[in-house]
Amino acid sequence: MTASANRTEPLRLPPPSQGWGNIFWTLFGLVALAALLVACAVFTAPPILSDWQVRDTARPVAEARVTDGKCSAKIVLHICDVTLNLRTPTGTVVRRVNTVFTGFHVGDYNIRVMADPARPDLVTTDLALDRLWNRTITLLVVAGALASIIVAGIAAMIRNRRAASGTIG
Repeated sequence: MTASANRTEPLRLPPPSQGWGNIFWTLFGLVALAALLVACAVFTAPPILSDWQVRDTARPVAEARVTDGKCSAKIVLHICDVTLNLRTPTGTVVRRVNTVFTGFHVGDYNIRVMADPARPDLVTTDLALDRLWNRTITLLVVAGALASIIVAGIAAMIRNRRAASGTIG
């Protein structure tokens, strides 16, 4: 027996045929995940960035009100949407804040409206500031996972198309 007879060769199976229906649903899923990633960037990231700017100087504001607010929990992921109104000498600041964080909690949240006296347009809540690191890590993990799945899905589609056309060798 020669040395080449003992060497194993990889066996490549042909990829399953990709019909237009499979391609459509794969693209649909990737677009849906991309929409979730955009939602993270548009609704969740800006309040986190502004809270980092005022985290050390924010103080409770008696003139501020929560005009609308609700929280929902999905296992350990909490999503709170609140609308904050703050009367200032130059007018009323209205800000809608989305707070996403993780943790175990049952029941209601009590919040206080907070603002930096020098930057009242960045009005926020004590709940958002107390969970700033948690919110930042949650955003990074969720956005990173979504981006990874999107990239992996695109790479798999390209790999399968190349394999189906016989260009992988």
